[in-house]
Formats: sequence, structure tokens, C-alpha cells
Amino acid sequence: MKNLDYVLLLDCYGSLLTERQRSLLEGYYDEDLSLAELAQPLGISRQAVHDSIRRGERQLAALEEQMGIAARLKAARALFAEIRTLSDALPEPQRQQIADAAKKGLELF
Repeated sequence: MKNLDYVLLLDCYGSLLTERQRSLLEGYYDEDLSLAELAQPLGISRQAVHDSIRRGERQLAALEEQMGIAARLKAARALFAEIRTLSDALPEPQRQQIADAAKKGLELF
């Protein structure tokens, strides 16, 4: 089972991985390719692909532990969504202005 949290981590920190690791992780998570589909064009084993993906995942997790960018993005998304929901209780025009601002905030991510 794929852990889709790595998609966000890959977006945040993918440029810090090696080109090969980034390519394999993008193929695995973004394109939903199998280990065999990733291994075949490179002429390597599925196990080698698996090992490289796991190494990349560990590196992404370590980067997130150090910097916390993905956690802050998730928190910001949740706050913008909450602001948008809470703005529904306000009278016009404040409701619409706040809802629009929250929508713009969500679109940043």
C-alpha cells in the first residue's frame, strides 16, 4: 500500500534528492507505475528500484523532520478551509470577502 503522504513530501523536497531517486519516486507515486515498470527501462531489478524508493522515502521523511514544511502546508490548508467554513455564518459583504480570501489562500497550495 502506497503512503500518499510522500506525494506532498516529494513536492516539497524532491529537488533535494538525486535525479534518479526523484525520477523513481515520481514514477511510483505520481504516475502509479509498478516496480517492474520502473525497473525495465533502466535495466535493473525490481528489488533495486524498491531499495532506491525506500531510501528516497527515508530521506524525504528526514528532511520533513528537520524542516517541517509539509506539516505547515497541511496546517495552513486546514486553517483556510476552516476560515471558509466559519465565514458562512457572517453577514454579507464580510462573508463573501472572507470566503474569497480563504479560497485564494487554498489556491496557493
